[in-house]
Amino acid sequence: MERYFNTEGLCEPDVHYMVRLDDRLEKIKRLFVDRGKYFVINRGRQYGKTTTLRALAGYLKDSYLVVSMDFQMLSTSNFENEQKFVKAFARYFTGAVKEHEVLSALEESDILDTEADEQADMGEMFIRLSRFCEKAPKPVVMMIDEVDSASNNQVFLDFLAMLRGYYLERKSKPMFHSVILAGVYDIKNLKLKIRPESEHRFNSPWNIAAKFNIAMDFSAEQIASMLQEYEDDRKTGMDVAAVSECIYEYTSGYPYLVSAICKFLDEEIPGRPGFETMSAVWTTDGILEAVKLLLKENTPLFDSMVKQLDLYKDLRKMIEEILYQGKTIPYSPHVKELNLGVMFGFLKEKSGHVEIANRIFEMGLLNMFITEEAVKSEAYRYGQRDRNQFTVNSRLNMDLVLEKFVEYFTELYGENDEAFVEAYGRKFFLLFLKPIINGVGNYYMEAQTRDFRRTDVIVDYLGEQFIVELKIWRGDEYNERGEEQLIGYLDYFRQEKGYLLSFNFNKKKETGVKVLKVKGKTIVEAVV
Repeated sequence: MERYFNTEGLCEPDVHYMVRLDDRLEKIKRLFVDRGKYFVINRGRQYGKTTTLRALAGYLKDSYLVVSMDFQMLSTSNFENEQKFVKAFARYFTGAVKEHEVLSALEESDILDTEADEQADMGEMFIRLSRFCEKAPKPVVMMIDEVDSASNNQVFLDFLAMLRGYYLERKSKPMFHSVILAGVYDIKNLKLKIRPESEHRFNSPWNIAAKFNIAMDFSAEQIASMLQEYEDDRKTGMDVAAVSECIYEYTSGYPYLVSAICKFLDEEIPGRPGFETMSAVWTTDGILEAVKLLLKENTPLFDSMVKQLDLYKDLRKMIEEILYQGKTIPYSPHVKELNLGVMFGFLKEKSGHVEIANRIFEMGLLNMFITEEAVKSEAYRYGQRDRNQFTVNSRLNMDLVLEKFVEYFTELYGENDEAFVEAYGRKFFLLFLKPIINGVGNYYMEAQTRDFRRTDVIVDYLGEQFIVELKIWRGDEYNERGEEQLIGYLDYFRQEKGYLLSFNFNKKKETGVKVLKVKGKTIVEAVV
């Protein structure tokens, strides 16, 4: 069977094109399992947790007896009380052990006979589990996937507490050599709804868990290795290194996003206008087309993102401030909203600050926020009303976009105070720009240059890129530094022309648009 890129569920190397996990598995075995650690693999949705667990089980089988479970296989009713949980868990555990054909060396009563022990409690279950681990032919490794599905239950809290107790006493009471739990939430951050709503709290009955610091995202080199296998099979003629680097720039190695872009390139883009050959598909232009399609998809990953932002309003507000205002926020694992954003995979820590985890998330979040604002936005309405005048022969006239924005902004917001413009000026430009490029182009805020005073917007429109620096004006000297910074960024993107939009609070300012020549580059400077 021909291999393909997979975005639905488990990935298997003999069926799918995927990044090889051997290095990751070796590290997990050496640093965690061989040392008898109990730990949690917690990453955002569709981050390859289940694929990693399945591959790890196979990797460990020669040295360990691996018992794999998935708490999604237990129903809500299985967590109603201790007896129901014990019965369901024991039945599942016994079935998982039987797959290894080791019961000939053990008595089945060494596990829990759920038919004979209807009223068995947690204590009895762990006595039997201890007996099983003592008699097992190899050290036992317990894996439990999707522990999030059990996180709101007192019985799960009791289960974790018993695991902790046996871990601490395992020299005298044999127990699992290593325990691996997987889910989005770190165990220490599970919100346990075991008290009235006003008393919700964070709690950890499993504080023995080792910190899991193995990278789960993909590097550009790992993506290249996967694409080389594809290229060896399909002979597209792609520049593997360049394509891999471009995919990484948009995804930062988020596993689902990498696979999704590759899947679009392989299955949906070929044959579209401009992409009649596979050599045309596997290019920067093809990747931009794939990104555009992905952002239009109603995927479980983006649905989960929307749900979490609706639930955690302070996290949403923080992300809006990062995107719209260029706010720099120092990272602290003790700030709830930051911790949640990193845990969900929306944010990442870099050089002591937080930023949006990847370019696609940034584009998706901007699209969502802008769309929500569009209904009540005058700036959006102006851009939508006149959008046809901004394109000629399928090319975007960015000079005219800035000229009209200055005109409309002065009309709509020219009398507002400095604090208002500083907080919302960049948002209004993005609202104005959105209907002009909608459905054809995309934009994103460049994380490398974002700060409270300066943000670069990169606009991709039918294969052409426009670099627009948005800045808060703070005097002529600061403005000259902005021009210098923009020139450096144009060099980085190999562009000869750039755009500078300044929000100027000087009462004597001269609004309008002018064209400058600076160090051989053309800069269109707009002042509002």
